[in-house]
Amino acid sequence: MTTPGRSDRQAILEASRTRKMARSAHAYVRGNTAAFYDWLQAGPHAPRVPDGPAIWICGDAHLGNLGPLAAGDGRIEIQVRDLDQAVIGNPAHDLIRLGLSLATAARGSDLPGVITARMMEEMVQGYAAAIADPTSGNPGVEPDVVRSVKRQALGRRWKHLAKERLDAVEPTLPIGKKFWALSKEERDALEGVFADPSVAQLILSLDHKDKDRRVRVVDAAYWMKGCSSLGLLRYAVIVGLENARGRSDYALVDIKEAVAPVAPAYPGVTMPSDNAHRVAAAARALSPHLGSRMIPVSMLDRTLFIRELAPQDLKLEVEQFSQGEAIKAARYLAFVIGKAHGRQLNIGQRAEWGSMLDADRRGKIDAPSWLWESVVSLAGRHEAGYLEHCRRYALAA
Repeated sequence: MTTPGRSDRQAILEASRTRKMARSAHAYVRGNTAAFYDWLQAGPHAPRVPDGPAIWICGDAHLGNLGPLAAGDGRIEIQVRDLDQAVIGNPAHDLIRLGLSLATAARGSDLPGVITARMMEEMVQGYAAAIADPTSGNPGVEPDVVRSVKRQALGRRWKHLAKERLDAVEPTLPIGKKFWALSKEERDALEGVFADPSVAQLILSLDHKDKDRRVRVVDAAYWMKGCSSLGLLRYAVIVGLENARGRSDYALVDIKEAVAPVAPAYPGVTMPSDNAHRVAAAARALSPHLGSRMIPVSMLDRTLFIRELAPQDLKLEVEQFSQGEAIKAARYLAFVIGKAHGRQLNIGQRAEWGSMLDADRRGKIDAPSWLWESVVSLAGRHEAGYLEHCRRYALAA
């Protein structure tokens, strides 16, 4: 199959992104981070959003960016999976972003508005529990969507990853719709990246069978993957870990371009100026399982980061929520975000932030009014934006 050259990619990727965002309101929310912050900051309730402590935040804490991640010792934990937008900023923004994502999923599941209100209440309860005690706080009852994806993750091996991601168990990347052939310049640049001893050491550090191995590139391709990140450089690389007897195990590595975030950072904070170093630093703070297997690199005059994809790394896929599951999921997933935030704070900072969350509950639901009113306002803006996006997509098609 003919694949596009580098000069043709941008138009194809932009068309794919537009099509993906037209699939559902939930997909539109996922792919529209820039508009989220524009609308949030321009909204009537923006001045009432509290200034939380200056910590690393995800910046794009929607449902699809949470899921099971494997640690090097085989443990699995639900953590933040995507740190492209991570900054040292206001943790309230992660709460509002998650609340909007949950509210949109509830609407897509045809749940009544009263359930969305209950979800916001439970979300605040779960988040506050994690802030109070990020080590042993109570996340609530594990929802079925989380239990199911964790059970699935625990049983996965290389063959499952290869079959799902590569459409084959053999270590090759099938060139076609999802994987595109590389130019000679790109292939040479990737070979140079994996010849770097620090990159080879990262790959070998995740292999517990035999440290005396050689890292080699088995196959590589451009990877058309994601939604909001489509248009950035992204490569899939199959790496062989070859021992002295010539036997190999394999790993699938994701190499992704890092660009300036649209999530607002607090003024005056110190973050790495290089965007790949920023993403890696945020991963270490927010998602230790992921941060331990990431490294920033430079290639083709761009800054990128490398991460090995473990077979256990999955994302939460929410097709339909029942009323009970929606409420349980809201508490549990907010606990995940709260744990990522809370581990960065000392006891006094956690108490102060918890008190700020407890304030401003003047409304008719047991959640801060700034959270509820921000989610309601943003849900309306995104619904209108989604319909307009679909209109433009239909006209173009």
